[in-house]
Amino acid sequence: MSDVQTQTRAQTRRIPAPAINNESKPFWDAAKEGRFLIKRCGDCGKAHWYPRIICPYCFSENTKWEESPGEGVIYTFSIMYHTQGPPYAIGYVTLNEGPSMLTNFVGDLDALKIGQQVKLRFQETEGGPPVPVFAPA
Repeated sequence: MSDVQTQTRAQTRRIPAPAINNESKPFWDAAKEGRFLIKRCGDCGKAHWYPRIICPYCFSENTKWEESPGEGVIYTFSIMYHTQGPPYAIGYVTLNEGPSMLTNFVGDLDALKIGQQVKLRFQETEGGPPVPVFAPA
């Protein structure tokens, strides 16, 4: 196993605190409690990510928060290597509820595969609420 492969197994990248506004505050408050929320439109019925007041599909303001188990599959990912810190992986997860979300992956980065089942975890940030990240299920 190369030195780079060894690095992709155990190190955790520090994540800055997210920006919080009135629209996203309920999401971040729930994250502090270990709950993952998404929004669903009461008119068209579609779930969406990133949570926002207006449905991105039908433009209705009839959206409601719902708790999600945070399960899905990897749609795509990329492992980033650089000289200033550990490697990290980012990519898209398609949640079981339908929407895709850009996220970070944690755990054994060498084991990530497109189509793989993943489960949400929360990772602490630098001075803010925890952020959703995903690891192989």
